[in-house]
Amino acid sequence: MTKPDTDMLETLFQDARAAPPALPDGLLDRIMADALAQQSNARSRGWRGIWQAIGGAPAFGGLVAATAVGFWIGVAPPSTLPDIATQIITGASYAALDDTATPDLTAFGWDIDEG
Repeated sequence: MTKPDTDMLETLFQDARAAPPALPDGLLDRIMADALAQQSNARSRGWRGIWQAIGGAPAFGGLVAATAVGFWIGVAPPSTLPDIATQIITGASYAALDDTATPDLTAFGWDIDEG
């Protein structure tokens, strides 16, 4: 944009700010009544409030699945991941468990592809 275009746009914004549109009669009252009704529904106490805050059954199912997978990977990790549970229990370090398990820092073979 050039300077005259910016000035023209700013003039249009000033004109729009000078005459804001009016709301229809009672619209703001209906909006506020709906907002207050929603707030009173959200103030449930106890387990129902926690259940609603989480997002109900679909969200709780996702949390349970993520927890189960995280626990499973933590206790029985795939062979490509270090076994952290064993390290914590035995106090051994990752390199001491298997000397060949040290990471290969050659960009996973991509350095060979570059020529």
